[in-house]
Amino acid sequence: MNDKPDNRIDVSVPERTREEAAELIRSKLALLPDQPGCYLMKNSGGTIIYVGKAKVLKNRVRSYFNGSHNGKTQRLVSEIRDFEYIVTSSNMEALILECNLIKQYHPRYNVLLKDDKSFPYIKITNEKHPKLEVTRRIVKDKAKYFGPYPNAYAAQETKKLLDRLYPLRKCKTLPDKVCLYYHLGQCIAPCEYPVEPNVYEEMIQDISRFLSGGQDVVKEQLQQKMAEAAEALEFERAKEYRDQITAIEAVMEKQKITMNDALDRDVFGYATDKGWMCVQILYMRQGKLIERHATTFPYYGTEYSDFMTFVTQYYSDNPALPKQIFLPEQPEEAEAAESGAEQAAEDVGGILQKWLKVKVIVPLKGQKKQVVEMAKKNAQMSLEEKFKLIERDEERSVKAAAGLAEWIGLEQIRRIEAFDNSNIQGTDPVSAMVVFTDGKPDRKEYRKYKVRSVQGPDDYGTMREVIRRRYERVLKEGLTMPDLIVVDGGKGQISAAIEVLEDELGLHIPVCGLVKDAKHKTAQLMVGDPAEVVPLPRDSQEFYLLQRIQDEVHRFAITFHRETRAKSMVASRLDAIPGIGEKRRKQLLKHFGSLKKIKEAEVQDFKPLSIGEKLANQILTALREEP
Repeated sequence: MNDKPDNRIDVSVPERTREEAAELIRSKLALLPDQPGCYLMKNSGGTIIYVGKAKVLKNRVRSYFNGSHNGKTQRLVSEIRDFEYIVTSSNMEALILECNLIKQYHPRYNVLLKDDKSFPYIKITNEKHPKLEVTRRIVKDKAKYFGPYPNAYAAQETKKLLDRLYPLRKCKTLPDKVCLYYHLGQCIAPCEYPVEPNVYEEMIQDISRFLSGGQDVVKEQLQQKMAEAAEALEFERAKEYRDQITAIEAVMEKQKITMNDALDRDVFGYATDKGWMCVQILYMRQGKLIERHATTFPYYGTEYSDFMTFVTQYYSDNPALPKQIFLPEQPEEAEAAESGAEQAAEDVGGILQKWLKVKVIVPLKGQKKQVVEMAKKNAQMSLEEKFKLIERDEERSVKAAAGLAEWIGLEQIRRIEAFDNSNIQGTDPVSAMVVFTDGKPDRKEYRKYKVRSVQGPDDYGTMREVIRRRYERVLKEGLTMPDLIVVDGGKGQISAAIEVLEDELGLHIPVCGLVKDAKHKTAQLMVGDPAEVVPLPRDSQEFYLLQRIQDEVHRFAITFHRETRAKSMVASRLDAIPGIGEKRRKQLLKHFGSLKKIKEAEVQDFKPLSIGEKLANQILTALREEP
């Protein structure tokens, strides 16, 4: 085995040529999610030149690079060298986020939303005689603000509805005598009659409850009135009620892109996979989400402790702190989540004591919890995209296979055949083989094996049988020999494979084993008999290639085992019925297609199979009595 310097996964974004950028864009387009969100187009210098939103990111972003466009869009596309995206929970959230991002970056190709105009809020003023207003500005005047609402018309209509339901004053300044609103029952006339503070307090609480999501009772009342008006053939009045219901639904749609408290906060989320961590930071300024930053790196300890270390190091290097920091809760059992959340906040809060104005929060519910979940979701998608881009990179895959050959001490590794066994306490044992050529999966070469000679959970015996069957056939049919055999396991599995290859078949093919840790993740590479550990860096291309191989063969084996077990269960249920043998079982499954279809059949449906009424009833009774 050779000593070899680290060959780590490159996660940087160097300046790209037009051809490199085009290849990167093609790869990223294939990985776009079919979810709502915002996309940011960048030029060769990394500057954001356009921000857009989409109900389905996959369709919208791909449309820029397909078909013909007008002059402005053609110029935009000609300058695009990269793009990124932020996934949201709804189209409304995407619209609000788009507005925030455009005002933050002022992209040259965005015409709309560059001014200071913002989405409207519904406001309950903080006055002796409060009133309802629709406003586009939040000021620190102790008033109550609800929103923002992308649909300004819906916000106005909802205010009109609330004005009719709750008789707060309507006038900017109090008049000398009562006005028309009082006679319509829409104002309690504080201009002429004294009003007790508790009367206002009760109305404000009802309005706040309505605008915070408790509008269901009012909707039900309006729906009932609409039905009554329609039944009385008063269609104009029914239409008014319908429009009010539509306005309520539009204005009450949930969003978490903007918060009404207008605070500066950093929101953290993270995801892990294959020994790598992606930390996503969402920057909210003045309550608005305006930017995000993703960092990907290998981690070696426990997930949460390494994440917390990242957070503290991040603020050591970036002393400009927000008012609040939101962190995800520590992964643990649900009943202990609250104590874990408090401990996490204490940990970071203690380290950041020198910045006493920072408040560290681990949200457990509501809008704040949702925005943390959004950060976690985007971290997971960034990590998945990073790995998929690496897998699609032909040059990296070939380089990883060549690097693995150096580590093991081989001239080259072009073809790798990997094996994994699957059973449940020894029942329905199966094995599977996958093939990677030049670091890429070669799916037409995959093979499945039903284990014949092994009884019970005997992993070594299963390995011997499958290796024997595979390479006897390779010798007999003159098939391509692998450069390396990979088995799932350590010394025992390696020895079992080498015993069959060398002692029985006279083959000398290198065998390595992939040992998993307590979390069932790839932890070590072992080679030879007696097996030795290869000190392969966890953040190397070679280690990532082995992880992909182990994940793929495990997925293939598990899928095959589930299929086999399901067929076995079906066969055993039919075989238990008197009068049903192997021949009739096959006829039934071929004719009906599944056990479920047999259970749903009628007696006459069995006649084409020459099954009489008595046996048909026995079959249906037996199957329908079982859970």
